[in-house]
Amino acid sequence: MKKLHYRAAGGVVVDAGKVLLLQRPSRDEIRLPKGHIDPGESPPETACREVTEESGYADLEITADLGEQRVEFEYKDAHVSRDEYYYLMRLRSPRQIVRDPHEFQFTPVWVPWEEALETITYEAEHEWLRRAWERENVDTSKR
Repeated sequence: MKKLHYRAAGGVVVDAGKVLLLQRPSRDEIRLPKGHIDPGESPPETACREVTEESGYADLEITADLGEQRVEFEYKDAHVSRDEYYYLMRLRSPRQIVRDPHEFQFTPVWVPWEEALETITYEAEHEWLRRAWERENVDTSKR
C-alpha cells in the first residue's frame, strides 16, 4: 500500500454565536474549511486562503491558534497521514469573493455550535470544534 503524507490548515470561523460549515452534497459531507499547505506558505496563511477559497468569506481575522493534530486514514489504495493546523477565526466583515462553482462545490452554512457538533461528518473535525468552543467560552468569560 502506498503511503502519503501532507500538511493542511483550516479554520473554525465564528460569527454571532454560529459556526461556518461547508456542505458538499456530491460527497454527502459537512465539514470545516481546510486545504493543503503550499510550498513557502505558513499554516496561518493557508488557513485564511483556504477558508476564503472554499467559503467565499474574504475578510477574516485569526483570533487563536487551536494547535495541530495528525490524522491518518485509508484513501484510494493509500495510507494517508495528514498534519492539520487549525485556527479560530472571526469575520471582520461579511465581504465575500466570487467563487468558481465548478472548482468549489461547497455551500457555506452558518449553524449554532450544538448543530455543528452533531452534523459534522468527520470525527477528527469534532476535535477542532471542541477546542474552538472551549476557547470561545474562556474568551467570553474574560470580557
